[in-house]
Amino acid sequence: MDALNCFVGRRLVAALALLASQFLADPTWANEPALRLYTEEYPPYNYTIKGRPAGLSVELVLEIQRRLKTEVPIEVVPWARGYRAAQTEAWVGLFVTARSAERESLFQWVGPISATRAHLYARRGEQTGIRTLDDARKVKEIMVPREWYVHQDLRARGFTNLLPVASPADAMRMLLANRSVVIAMDESTVAESMRMAGLVADPPQPIVKISEALLYIAFSRGTPAAVVQRWQQVLDEMKRDGSYAIIHQRWLPGVPLATAAPAQ
Repeated sequence: MDALNCFVGRRLVAALALLASQFLADPTWANEPALRLYTEEYPPYNYTIKGRPAGLSVELVLEIQRRLKTEVPIEVVPWARGYRAAQTEAWVGLFVTARSAERESLFQWVGPISATRAHLYARRGEQTGIRTLDDARKVKEIMVPREWYVHQDLRARGFTNLLPVASPADAMRMLLANRSVVIAMDESTVAESMRMAGLVADPPQPIVKISEALLYIAFSRGTPAAVVQRWQQVLDEMKRDGSYAIIHQRWLPGVPLATAAPAQ
């Protein structure tokens, strides 16, 4: 029996050594990169509280990871940086990202996470004379967070008076400091953007609706489709079991859940 056990042991060691050598030699295993997750300061969906990512979409992403048994750190970066990485690098997820015709082919999509509407905003009580988007073409500058979907939307419509800024809080500060007549922003971000900017004045008033959008997690085209599918399956499961609705209503009470697919 000792000789047999010794023989089996040697065969097992040899088999394990062969598997290890194949693992190291096969780039699909040895060199498989780690997923990176980027988000931005976009309250209440995703932003930083005491140095840690928080918000509606952050909570959803953390729950998806818990169910997938993964632990990918979430990095809060300027939107333009994350948006560029999601277009040029593999294994990148960016959230939340408005799904638009311009972006449709650039990413793989998991969602929808939520829905939002964008407006032009002015200081409360300000008589801007702006009643339509065409009126807004005549003002000197429209401040808008850089490369947000509303920035891309207005640019695609031929607006030449857009002044991109780094964040919604920056746009809010500049508007209330009389640096601009109007800003373009999502309605659901106004209150939190004012808080982050340290402002306590009356919030600005919406004067013209620009567009509506559904918000998603955008994965780079170089992310394996199987990874994207697993994330979508878990999100769908959360919508079926009610946990998605609980998280959404905690951050956006009274706002309808995003369930529809975008028009193609």
